[in-house]
Amino acid sequence: MKIATFNVNGIGGRWENLAAWLEREQPDVACLQELKAPQERFPAQALRALGYGSIWQGQRSWNGVAILSRVGEPVESRRGLPGAPADKESRYIEAAVNGVIIGCLYAPNGNPQPGPKFAYKLAWLERLRKHATSLINIPHPVVLAGDFNVVPTDEDIYNPKSWRKDALLQPESRAAYFELLQQGWTDTLRSRHPDDRIYTFWDYFRNHWARNAGLRIDHLLTNRAAAARVKDDGVDRWVRGEPHASDHAPTWIELGRAARAPKKKTRSSVAPRARKS
Repeated sequence: MKIATFNVNGIGGRWENLAAWLEREQPDVACLQELKAPQERFPAQALRALGYGSIWQGQRSWNGVAILSRVGEPVESRRGLPGAPADKESRYIEAAVNGVIIGCLYAPNGNPQPGPKFAYKLAWLERLRKHATSLINIPHPVVLAGDFNVVPTDEDIYNPKSWRKDALLQPESRAAYFELLQQGWTDTLRSRHPDDRIYTFWDYFRNHWARNAGLRIDHLLTNRAAAARVKDDGVDRWVRGEPHASDHAPTWIELGRAARAPKKKTRSSVAPRARKS
């Protein structure tokens, strides 16, 4: 199963970009963020025509998350993180898809910092951490996929010096991310490419895309059951180079089939011992 995450940066204005990517790369599951569309404006029927069932939580003007699947209908298990019933921002949706539990998330940006937006970011990440404790040890594969709005280390950004004051690089943001890893989650792309420069986001300023001046903020975290099945991964960089592109590129992992337990020997499968004469 190929599971991707993609911050589309406006599903209405970038529908053609999204459709072209889905038709060319055909991920089995796609987690979308930053829909920037109200609930009723989500293109569910157009996605169905491309072979994808979907669940989504829209929000007018900003935010919004969705899970698409072409390997069975996503069965919703959660909408929004627990712990703050008054929080109406559309940033987390969770579903079971073909035996895999998938959490699609869009963490707050947190800028400017310090300030209320940064405080909200840290509080939201703490709610994610608490919810993640309920998922890490279940026997089924679980993937937390999305735009975490955290650059984990200085190796995940082209030049950290000009971003030191940004919320994405703050020690508190990074600490929140690593608290997830300490639970037992695997940062899949980094674990498979420990020494590579991998970027998933190039903003629209200062010619960053052409200069490959990127950041890695889109992550797929896997629990132990899922991490054991990862057999491939990648970033679909070509999407970022298309006209009217999102500033993110789709990032994905592929899970293989679960290893079968060895069959127990039965009496009928054990060769009879030779009798002594």
